[in-house]
Amino acid sequence: MKQKEFNIPFSGLKQGKHDFNYQIDNTFFDSFGYDEFNDANITLDVILHKTSTMLELDLEASGTVNVNCDITSEPYDQPIDADLHLVVKFGEEYNDEDDEILILPHGEHQLNIAQYVYEMLVLAVPQKRVHPGIEDGTLKSEVLDKLQELQPKEKRSDKEESDPRWDELKKLLTDK
Repeated sequence: MKQKEFNIPFSGLKQGKHDFNYQIDNTFFDSFGYDEFNDANITLDVILHKTSTMLELDLEASGTVNVNCDITSEPYDQPIDADLHLVVKFGEEYNDEDDEILILPHGEHQLNIAQYVYEMLVLAVPQKRVHPGIEDGTLKSEVLDKLQELQPKEKRSDKEESDPRWDELKKLLTDK
């Protein structure tokens, strides 16, 4: 099984809270065949609350993933924060169809959280990846210069003159 370090051997733990900490880099994502990150530096804290009948896990991750900007293809560090609450119950057979409740067969003694961690982190990255330097104007790139050059010179909303075809319709708006 992949990512053995994400196995949590809960059977030997006393009831109560237990902390687990992980440092996640790009080898974690590579093991899933996911190659959209250039690099990753993420801290994951897992709090396991064990009771006599079930386990509750709170996963909290924060850090950065290095991705390429969708506009300029320039790499940058995208900050991410993610959390997940997972309830583990015991039943006749394994069932992970529910996103928040995992059912493990009676007699299981460990739980692998790698898939949950992977999904949580990949979903934490924004769909549109935009270099922060684009927003604040600090990024200098040929792509941006070219985009600036190709922008339309004047926007329609800047025009003061009105279109006579619309004037009659606009009167309707004021004739109430």
